[in-house]
Amino acid sequence: MLVACNTASSVALEELERLEVPVVGVIEPAARAAVAASPGGRIGVIGTLGTVASEAYPAAIARLAPHASVLARACPLFVPLVEEGWIDHAVTQRVAAEYLSELRGARLESLILGCTHYPLLARRIGELMGRAVTLIDSGAEAARATARLLEERGQLAHGATPEHRFFLSDEPRNFRPVAEAFLGAPLPQTVIVDQTDLPWFARAHSAPAALGRRGPESRR
Repeated sequence: MLVACNTASSVALEELERLEVPVVGVIEPAARAAVAASPGGRIGVIGTLGTVASEAYPAAIARLAPHASVLARACPLFVPLVEEGWIDHAVTQRVAAEYLSELRGARLESLILGCTHYPLLARRIGELMGRAVTLIDSGAEAARATARLLEERGQLAHGATPEHRFFLSDEPRNFRPVAEAFLGAPLPQTVIVDQTDLPWFARAHSAPAALGRRGPESRR
């Protein structure tokens, strides 16, 4: 199982590692890549509020390179801007300049893109940070770690045509354009699970039935 989300990896990986299958998160692979790219130990991290607040990246980097100095900045507006498709929009450029202003003056050697949405903004982030800063794509590093694990287990497919299947547990409206932007190709049919594509009144356990079972104190 690959936990392809920085926020989920930062708060839930320890619980998921109890499963009977190997579990790979994005934090450790990205931290390793950043340490390798930063001989002076000057590393930046951008991510969601949850990822930055968890301090998962500073902890992972400290285990690998105790001498390293980590500067983290939450960039919560990047995700909705990417999902809106505003990759090169003037608003996105201004938001990026504001978020990265402190990091730009920190003489960083590497910057971890600590959210799997952020690589779509890599060109703009790279322009702001300058060529001296190596951008670390946490999703790409996790994919490489997964490939190494599969190779070690003798499960890596060589030369086979892959078959992709997508199951969604969230609203599907924005998934297709964002996923196709990442993959650079049209997606096959996606499957919605947990009835999240239905309005609340059409779901098996509807809100009115649930309300009917609630006590007076829960209706406040």
